[in-house]
Order: sequence, then C-alpha cells, then structure tokens
Amino acid sequence: MKTKKTATTLLLMISIFGFSQQKSKIQPKSFSTKDKIITVYTSADSTNLRLSKTDNLTFSDLKQPVETQVCIFVNPDKTYQTFLGIGGAITDASAEVFAKLSQDKQQEFLEAYYSKDKGIGYSLMRTNIHSCDFSSDSYTYIEEGDKDLKTFSIDHDRKYKLPLIKKAIAMAAGKMTFFVSPWSPPAFMKDNASMLKGGKLLPEFYQSWANYYVKFINSYQKEGIPVWGLTIQNEPMAVQKWESCIYTAEEERDFLKNYLGPTLKKAGLGDKKITIWDHNRDLMSQRASTILDDPETSKYVWGIGFHWYENWSGGEMMFENVGKVHEMYPNKNLLFTEGCVEKFDALKYQLWKNGERYGKSMINDFNNGTVGWTDWNILLDENGGPNHVGNFCFSPIHADTKTGELIFTPSYYFIGHFSKFIDKNAKRIGSIASRSQLLTTSFINNDGKVITIVMNQSNKKITYNLCVGTSSSEISILPHAIQTLVY
Repeated sequence: MKTKKTATTLLLMISIFGFSQQKSKIQPKSFSTKDKIITVYTSADSTNLRLSKTDNLTFSDLKQPVETQVCIFVNPDKTYQTFLGIGGAITDASAEVFAKLSQDKQQEFLEAYYSKDKGIGYSLMRTNIHSCDFSSDSYTYIEEGDKDLKTFSIDHDRKYKLPLIKKAIAMAAGKMTFFVSPWSPPAFMKDNASMLKGGKLLPEFYQSWANYYVKFINSYQKEGIPVWGLTIQNEPMAVQKWESCIYTAEEERDFLKNYLGPTLKKAGLGDKKITIWDHNRDLMSQRASTILDDPETSKYVWGIGFHWYENWSGGEMMFENVGKVHEMYPNKNLLFTEGCVEKFDALKYQLWKNGERYGKSMINDFNNGTVGWTDWNILLDENGGPNHVGNFCFSPIHADTKTGELIFTPSYYFIGHFSKFIDKNAKRIGSIASRSQLLTTSFINNDGKVITIVMNQSNKKITYNLCVGTSSSEISILPHAIQTLVY
C-alpha cells in the first residue's frame, strides 16, 4: 500500500514539474510589424511644424543595411526600465501668473499641459514646500521660532498654488504623480539664521524639521491632493542667494536614517517615495554611494533625483554619470527632478536650441535608465518671473500679463514629443542610431504601440531607415527637427 502511495505521489510531482516547465516556456508575444502603420509627428526649426502629423508610412522587408545608409534600429524584445511620467513644477510663480490669465486662457493653458488629446499629457508634478526663489517673497508655514509647529498652516498656498494644483490634477483626470521638495528649513533652524545663502540645519532641529514634512504632506492630502513622494532637499550642495541649505552626503544620509525615514513611517507615511540628492549629475555617484551603501538608510530610498545645471562650469552635460549610477544601483530609480533654460531674454522666446537642449537631455537621460522627467516652472511671465531674488528664467510657456496672451516656446513642443505619446508603465526598449547626427530612444506602451523619438542635430535633411527586426521603413527628417514615430 505504501509503495503504491509513493508511486502516485511521484507521478503527481512529475506532472506538476512538467506543467510548470511547459508554462515557463510560454513567452510573451513578440512584436510584429505586420500591417502596422507608422504615424510620424514632426517639429522642425524654421518651419511651422509643431507636433504636426507629417506622414503615414508602412514597413517593407529589410535587406542587410549597408554603411552608406543611416538607420535607427529598434528592438521591442529588449526591455528596460518602466516609465513613470513627464511633467513640470507648479511653483508660487507659476500659480501667481496663472491667476492673472482670463478664464479662457486658463482653460487653454490647462489643456495644453494636462490633456492627452488637446495637449501634451503631463503626468508628473512637483511643488515647493514653502518658499523658493520662484516665489514673490520668502515665507514658511509657521511663526518664527515655533519648533513644535503649533502654528503650522498652509493658508499661504490657498490663494494661488492649491487652486492651480487642483485644476491641473482634475484636467489630468486624477492621473498625477505628485512630489514635493523643500528649498530651506525656517531661518531659526539653521546655523546662518537665514533661509537664504546656504547654511545648515542645526542638529537640535533635525526632529522638528522631519515633523515639518509630515505636517505638510498631511495638510496637502487633507486638501484632496495625494502626495506620491518627496525629495529631502533641493540642491543640497549649492549656496544660493535664494532659499538653500547644505547637506554633505553623510549629513543627508544620517538625517534620513535617524529622523526623516523613521518619522514618516511612524506617521503612517512610510509608503511615500523618498528621493535623495535632487541636484546635478556631476556629484550624483558620490551621493548615491554614501547613502545607498548604508543598508539602514537605503531601505528608505526610492531613488536618486538629479538636475541638468552641471554645465555651469563650461563643460558638457554629464549624461554618462546617470548611466553609471544606474549600473551601480540597478534596484533604485532615477528621476530627473528639475531643469530649465536660465537667464531669461524675451528676444529668445523662439530660440530653437533651447528646445534642443530638452530633446538631447531627455533622450540621453531615458537611455541611461531614468524613469521620469520633471521640468521646472510650468509658467512664467513676460519677465521670466516672478522671482524674489531676480533669478529670471525660461519656462516652456510664458504669459504676457500685459496682453493676456500665452507664448509657446520650442521647449514645450520638444517635451511634448515624449509626454504626449509615452504612457505610464511603458517599457523602454532597444533603440540605436547608426550615425551621431541622430539621437533616439523608444518605448513600448501597454497597448503594444511602439513610440520612437528621433532628433536630428545636424543642419541637413536626413533620410534614414527605421529598422525593426526584418522590416524597415524609409523616413526623412528635416534639419534641426524632432520626430515621434507611433506604430
């Protein structure tokens, strides 16, 4: 009897093993170009083309490419990071300018950013925890000296910022990933007794400052604004004439490990995604190593945030640093948290290279493992402000508050070539150009559609072959143009 029972058990185990082996061999269906139409959208310098549909093309059989051909090779079967979203920051400045627009222009503006159909479908949003340089003045949510935060109130934000944030989220049908960043603790918590010009958080206020994040997040969530995550400190190595605060890598690590992380967890906010660094690509590897090599701190960290201003030194953007950090810490996320074109000049509203800066950065950052990309101010006025320290900059859309008109810059359209077409949870896929004149990145959406972005950095029109497996299609791209191919 025992032998029969053993044999039955053995047969059952073999059957289960065989079934599981058969199941594991079932592969996801490979992408096919059969009957696919390639819809081409183009924006180009010295033309009227702005996210304009310029072609519907088909695939044909591919012969071996030769060296005289320019090719974009896309491999949908090679998948990489999962796409989180693209968006921009709603600062005090953006909200104050928005409030000056007529109702019609407000609607046009909201649709331009947050509608997928009528606009470019932003799905990421950042805001400042009390004042930053793009505020009309310095302010906090407490009375000076109130370390127990008994006077904490976000009433300041009710006038401009909260109404715009709510309208933007509503226009995006609630599909918004919203994160928050502080520029400086209140003056009394710092060793320089000022919110401006750097300074450091005094150790005796570490807990009070950690509690401040909790108060802010809870206050916003009571307003019906879900907070997805936070960065610990905007630009922690920059002494600025505006709100700023310095943390060494060790100081940021210890504040997170001993105060902020445990405090958020204790307050029931342990699900909030914490992003470290939030500064330029140049020092990001040192910051990542110092914090993430400590297991007790690393457990609180969702990802590493970075900006694009490292070229202040006269050098090039350090895209490769993003890729190297991704290689070192593949289980942590990379998030572009801020970038803008500095030094506002109204004569350069339509300067095409400002848009190209966005295209080049976005393609390289995504190809190096970045999951999301966040622009700086979504809206500024005809002076590149307001900004309480005169640090006037560009935004993708400006409002002339004298005429009430909206001004769309090339940057808006370059960003739109990505944000309008790539869906949340898309996967980046293999996408490689055979010539340096072209830059490219590709994603596959959950509905199976492939999105390929191609940017022509040269002064010449280029004809290239979009190559997918054993199929290809011949496409032309104008000088200094960006294309999105949907197929």
